[in-house]
Amino acid sequence: MTSVPAASAQGAPSGETHAESDLALLERAESANRSLREAIAARVVGQDDVVELMLVALLARGHALLVGVPGLAKTLLVSSLAEALGLGFGRVQFTPDLLPADITGTDVLHEEDGPDGQVKRRVRFLAGPIFHNLILADEINRTPPKTQAALLQAMNERIVTIDGTDHALGDEFMVIATQNPIEQQGTYPLPEAQLDRFLFKLVIDYPDQAQEREIVRRHGHRSAMPLLADFGLQPVVAAAALSEVRTAVSTVTLADTLIDYIVDIIRATRQHASLQFGASPRAANMLAAAVRALAALQGRDFVIPDDIKTLAVPVLRHRIVLSPGAEIEGVAADRVVRSILDQTPVPR
Repeated sequence: MTSVPAASAQGAPSGETHAESDLALLERAESANRSLREAIAARVVGQDDVVELMLVALLARGHALLVGVPGLAKTLLVSSLAEALGLGFGRVQFTPDLLPADITGTDVLHEEDGPDGQVKRRVRFLAGPIFHNLILADEINRTPPKTQAALLQAMNERIVTIDGTDHALGDEFMVIATQNPIEQQGTYPLPEAQLDRFLFKLVIDYPDQAQEREIVRRHGHRSAMPLLADFGLQPVVAAAALSEVRTAVSTVTLADTLIDYIVDIIRATRQHASLQFGASPRAANMLAAAVRALAALQGRDFVIPDDIKTLAVPVLRHRIVLSPGAEIEGVAADRVVRSILDQTPVPR
């Protein structure tokens, strides 16, 4: 992903200034972005754009869906991000027999000795693997919709309700799900409501020749997946620094002309001939939050049109529904979004 120089005037707010403390926060955000990407690159070859978009999702308090064939280091990528940030990491392997309680946890009857020597029975909540900061939902489409739905409240509200009691998940809670696009047997399509909870749908491609050569050079001496402990990755951004970076995002200005640009793009999806259903107003809000986070990571206190163009495809590709005719013709959602971007006037 190409960083846009901070000196670019297009999209910059006119007549607005930010306090020196805000600019210092943005400098730290850019520094944190650079440090995190360098740390993860020590483990994972390539995927630099995907790493930056995962950081954007984290800062925008969103979630990400990674789509790619097996063997592209998706698990290593997510675990590396968690370790570089010093966040608790949990993995859930989604299978057809997985139950909602296997993810969220459940109340269990617990026996303990009371002060009078009598055995007391108490109900205790046994937390599931969702109670970590960063959750890898591996092969999320391998479990039935009822179990997939166990994530809906957690992803939307960052709480889990068990038997009428709310359990908070924390501000750092983030779900990164993976999906295999080539194996369809034994899988369940993700409902639109579930897809809408993901800020981004990120497609992970094969590495280029030079990157694949470097992968073999680093890891070609072993046949199994490398152990995470072998890399010795240490946190490079503390929790307090992550909170500062999120504060920096809130200082980024989104000009009214760019708000109009976002709304025009979203509304155009509802009128496109190749689409049966377009994006909702939630998509506009999510795109606005994401472009602010991207600008902060690049050290800018304002959004530019290129930020919106960069993030429109990963934000919208899973929120639009192709018409039956477009599906028969093999039209791709990415192509539709790019055509809308080409046809929507850019603010000047």
